[in-house]
Amino acid sequence: MHAVEFLKQPPAEFPAVIVLTGNQRHFKQSVLAVLRQQVINDDDTSLTRFVGKETDLQSVTDELRTLSMWGDRRLVVVDEADEFVSAHRAGLEKYVEAPAKKSVLVIDAVSWPKTTRIAKQVTKTGLEIDCSALKGVELLRWINDLATQHYQVKLDRDAAALLVELVGEEPGLLDQELSKVASYVGDRQRITLDDVRVLVGGWRTETTWAMTDAVRDGRLPDALAALDQLLVAGEAPQKLLGGISFVFRKLAMATELSRHQPFDQALKSAGVFPRDLGLAGRYLKRIGRNHAERIITAIVTADHGLKGGSRLPERIQMERLLIELAGPGGSR
Repeated sequence: MHAVEFLKQPPAEFPAVIVLTGNQRHFKQSVLAVLRQQVINDDDTSLTRFVGKETDLQSVTDELRTLSMWGDRRLVVVDEADEFVSAHRAGLEKYVEAPAKKSVLVIDAVSWPKTTRIAKQVTKTGLEIDCSALKGVELLRWINDLATQHYQVKLDRDAAALLVELVGEEPGLLDQELSKVASYVGDRQRITLDDVRVLVGGWRTETTWAMTDAVRDGRLPDALAALDQLLVAGEAPQKLLGGISFVFRKLAMATELSRHQPFDQALKSAGVFPRDLGLAGRYLKRIGRNHAERIITAIVTADHGLKGGSRLPERIQMERLLIELAGPGGSR
């Protein structure tokens, strides 16, 4: 099972051997916190941790078979265990067949090939918990569940999407930023898109958003003024291009989807934020299909130029991009 499933509803009883796979430390630490509480009641005298590349199997099994002085169970964790498993595979296979009855062994490994004998043994008698990264819909679902269950706030869908865009997909950082925003909204108990924009993104994100809004709405002078403010403040053009791309790639996708879907549905399918549907629709109708079909080309050209493919100053390249995206009627 994935760590998210485990954390939602931990089993009533734990097997003698548990393997944590994947590379997401946040999930692994959260699982270990549950094991500490439920296996040894947070008694540190009943917990032993080894670093895999610095220990041997005998030391680990001796600890597993040593009775705890204060409790009736022991929790033994082997961290960074990939090399440890490779070096002691045969011995571990024997231990899994006849483990200590009063102890739980936790093996923390990044890689855990399903075809090995020990992996098949753990599948049969132990527990494997997948702590790998979440993507797409699964990641957004986890963020929403975290907001509701841990912070007792409702997270708007577009706010969750923007949080991932600004912070990235690292669960620990997302949890940290979500905690900050949840404290900010307080008794309102609802996190909106604007809350994330202001608190997570800061003024640079707000200004970038204002710039893309101005391009979309045909206010090119306002967009160029915002660009100037960001560049003078030292914002990297490539980073600004990332923000522009985040908005306008969705509009390009909607243009393509509209060949086979009703226009409004195409905008939704492309991931345009619900509150922006009307404005996005008016933008695409204003610039026309022919121009809308050149959005991706404009973004790719700018990306290539900023990476050394153009001799023009970066400011000129960015201004040209905004002018191209603003399209016909975008000069007021």
